[in-house]
Amino acid sequence: MVDKQRPDREVALAALTAVAVFVGTWTALHHGFYTHRQIIDTPVYQRYGNEIAHGHVPYRDFQLEYPPGALPMFALPGLVSHGGQEQDVKPGFRRTFETLMWMCGALALIAMALTLRVVGGALWAPLLFAALAPLALGTVILSRFDLWPAALAAGGIAALAYSRLRLGHVLLGIGAAAKFYPAVLLPLAVAHAWKTRGRREALVCLSLAVGVFALVFLPFVVVAPGGVWHSVSVQLGRPLQVESTAAAFLLVAHHVFGFGLAGETSHGSQNVAGGAAHVLGVVSTLVQAGVLVWIWWSFARGPATTVGLVRSSAAAVCAFVAFGKVLSPQFLIWLIPVVPLVRGRRGLWASALLLAALVLTQIWFPFRYFRLSLDFEAGLSWVLLARDLVLVALALLLAWPSHTRRHAPVAATA
Repeated sequence: MVDKQRPDREVALAALTAVAVFVGTWTALHHGFYTHRQIIDTPVYQRYGNEIAHGHVPYRDFQLEYPPGALPMFALPGLVSHGGQEQDVKPGFRRTFETLMWMCGALALIAMALTLRVVGGALWAPLLFAALAPLALGTVILSRFDLWPAALAAGGIAALAYSRLRLGHVLLGIGAAAKFYPAVLLPLAVAHAWKTRGRREALVCLSLAVGVFALVFLPFVVVAPGGVWHSVSVQLGRPLQVESTAAAFLLVAHHVFGFGLAGETSHGSQNVAGGAAHVLGVVSTLVQAGVLVWIWWSFARGPATTVGLVRSSAAAVCAFVAFGKVLSPQFLIWLIPVVPLVRGRRGLWASALLLAALVLTQIWFPFRYFRLSLDFEAGLSWVLLARDLVLVALALLLAWPSHTRRHAPVAATA
């Protein structure tokens, strides 16, 4: 049975309250112990913004590792304040960048409120959880652009929940062009469109998503095909990152069994080197792909409910994070706008696991990151393994199919 939709006034009040709390959270991250030993990417973003402000063409005149959909987050602050060295972040650039990010966070919260209006269940608790969650994760949220694709993904899910299927696919296509991970939601979105509107509409939606993705890439592919391919190949060729689940097992094996372990710094991260790391990196990718296919297939075979779409979307993002060979701290930002959307007891457990993963991450990042990534410190290695196992448990909890009969009616539509 689907919960009755709440009045628009209550949803609007909850969304505005969550945004206000989020602004307070954002402010708190600039004070106290949060200000110590920050590890920021803003200098790199400023270099990109400076290049663009000086008329240089991305991928052709300078290399960058991110997809073209991320460029507005570098270009806009760069136009406001350009010049200076990469190591010297100008206050104007940082203020503009952080303003864009908290605005993306606010939009993600509004999108969450719209989705919760449709799926029913709790309203205030999930929004306040998401608004306060950055305090548990820490300052990584301030200096990474991940709130931009996270807001697009949350907006895509909200549009799908409201049966604005074409808009939802467009937003997911733009999100994938900004940072590839929203692409894992597209098979679910297409399956949902197929089950609710038929094959023709599903194909139209898929064409829109692919079309807008290609449209973002096309100008840069035309002027600098080699530069674009370099940015993609850098991501595809990344080695086993030290914080990934597979690497966490290697770190613990190093301390418990004396397993030989070596590190390397490349691709902008600290990684585990050696034959075992390479093999586990391949295995991680295969497991990641297998779990994602299982989630997509389970949803496609199940009933066409928005509740199921939301749960499967959260499961897909969690699986992509938990089982990948790369697991940076900012990846947990992707989970904040989707996991709290899950209803019922499963949703409560999922939010509890997410909170544990956020706190465990902040134990070493940024304060003790290099003691973990360079020195493989024993205590922190166990904390890392605990965090990664929590993420695995979260992914499996969300991915496990509901005990809902195949022929249940279509539910929770706008």
